[in-house]
Amino acid sequence: LSVCVSLCVCVSLCVSLSVCVSLYVCVCLSVSLQIVQFGMNAKVGQVSFDMPRQGEMVLEKPYSEATACLIDTEVRVLITEAHRRTHRLLSQHKAEVEKVALRLLEKEVLDKSDMVELLGKRPFAEKSTYEEFVEGTGGMDEDTTLPEGLKDWNRERKDKPETPETPDEQVARQISGGMPF
Repeated sequence: LSVCVSLCVCVSLCVSLSVCVSLYVCVCLSVSLQIVQFGMNAKVGQVSFDMPRQGEMVLEKPYSEATACLIDTEVRVLITEAHRRTHRLLSQHKAEVEKVALRLLEKEVLDKSDMVELLGKRPFAEKSTYEEFVEGTGGMDEDTTLPEGLKDWNRERKDKPETPETPDEQVARQISGGMPF
């Protein structure tokens, strides 16, 4: 949620209002799903309401008007708090954010070494390194050919002997109009 809201805050500083509104609609939908479908809210509780799928007709909500008001209030509280926290963090770390933004204007993708150069080492020890994480997963030069017994696993076999249909199979084929069943 904070990532989405921080994107909204950053974009609101640089782009048109319509882009910000569209991003906030996405954030609201995401938070609403978090509460309504996934039961991730203390006040509403760990319940999941069966919501209609996109394109389905909605005649009434699967919850009361009071619950709808509670959900709306909780969505507003979560978004407001995330916005406040994000704005505070971006303000506190404005210089670092600007460094990263300027580097992104020069270079489209930043890697770990770029971030260490711009911001310094992390203030906490890493549990594992990238190298440890990918160790033993193979590489481009790894032999990925299938064993001999699996070479033709997805090809239709032509050498299957035809077995004559039994009378029951003939009747079933005629009833089904020749369609396989």
